[in-house]
Amino acid sequence: MVDDYLRQYGFILIISFVAVIVPTSMLLLSWIATAVRIRPHKPNPIKYTTYECGVEPIGSGWPQFNFRYYMFALLFVIFDVEVVFLFPWAASFGTMSAEFGLFVLAEMSVFIGILVLGWVYAWKKGSLEWS
Repeated sequence: MVDDYLRQYGFILIISFVAVIVPTSMLLLSWIATAVRIRPHKPNPIKYTTYECGVEPIGSGWPQFNFRYYMFALLFVIFDVEVVFLFPWAASFGTMSAEFGLFVLAEMSVFIGILVLGWVYAWKKGSLEWS
């Protein structure tokens, strides 16, 4: 049993090692190829322009955008994740409540309470208003 437990962590260690070594080696090989002049390095102002599907770019590549779009997207993700966790709990509430009693309801009440506090905080800060 302990051997199987350690084998699982060994697998995670191997995957972590590969996840670090592969990108690092690719970046290192690219740098070496540039240093040895295998890969050409020919800077050109046209190469640094924004590419817009073959159309000549208009304006700069760093446009200003309204932060409220980002805030709405984050709030949507937060409350969408709430639904992702809430739906399986609601689907299996009958079997879980038979086994664990009111503890299941209390845990979900705490979860929803924390998210409601976040919603009230966003509401009070004015993050949900578009004016």
